[in-house]
Amino acid sequence: MGSRRIIAIANQKGGVGKTTTAINLGAALAMAGKSVLMVDLDPQGNASTGLGLLASRRETTVYEVLTGEADLAAAAAPTPVEGLSIIPGSGNLSGLDVELADQADRSERLRRALDDGESLANYDYILIDCPPSLNILTVNAMVAADSILVPLQCEFFALEGVSQLLSTIRRIQQKINPRLRMEGIVLTMYDRRNNLSAQVAQDVRENLGDTVFRTIVPRNVRLSEAPSHALPVLLYDPECAGSLSYRQLAEELIRRNAASAAA
Repeated sequence: MGSRRIIAIANQKGGVGKTTTAINLGAALAMAGKSVLMVDLDPQGNASTGLGLLASRRETTVYEVLTGEADLAAAAAPTPVEGLSIIPGSGNLSGLDVELADQADRSERLRRALDDGESLANYDYILIDCPPSLNILTVNAMVAADSILVPLQCEFFALEGVSQLLSTIRRIQQKINPRLRMEGIVLTMYDRRNNLSAQVAQDVRENLGDTVFRTIVPRNVRLSEAPSHALPVLLYDPECAGSLSYRQLAEELIRRNAASAAA
């Protein structure tokens, strides 16, 4: 599989900035000169919409890939960001748990698709945007991935649920994917006017240490506006606080991976 990294972006809690992170981290990595493929594994398909691929234009989706009807590389579609492609999501994914219930390989469909795609070797990063739940789609992502990146909202209940996610990661490591590791936790929706945000950030760092990225993603109105224009914030407003934070996050991720590879 060469030097490419497959990173699942996951958190079973909704509204934490998961898809926003997937879109904008992918765009920032591409703008830093990396070749990036996004896999939209969320039935809502928000990553696809946010990267300019409306539902009416999604000819081949990740659903066809997981059901064996299409090759993953052939399903890749361009985005407005040079160097960033996407396998679009589909509402049909919402019924995949039932469709694959009696299939012995149901948790390994995405891994096999990634392993079979020779042209995928050209990508430096493959980012998987997971649904906000711990279902068969998220398990497929964890089985296929090298690591998990967890966006964590700076709010009172932030740490609740993380233990459940970490427990799931450990089970996947033990039973199916021993190479899986924690890429890191990204603090999102940080409001510097709010003392609670600072307290949550401090608590998360005290509990999880170096697992937490130094970069913090602030609350930023431009981040909220960008998806309605079907653009990553880095194209919508390159100089806003949200764009700067995701560029910093991409740089930090690249540095971490380079250090890990050299170790």
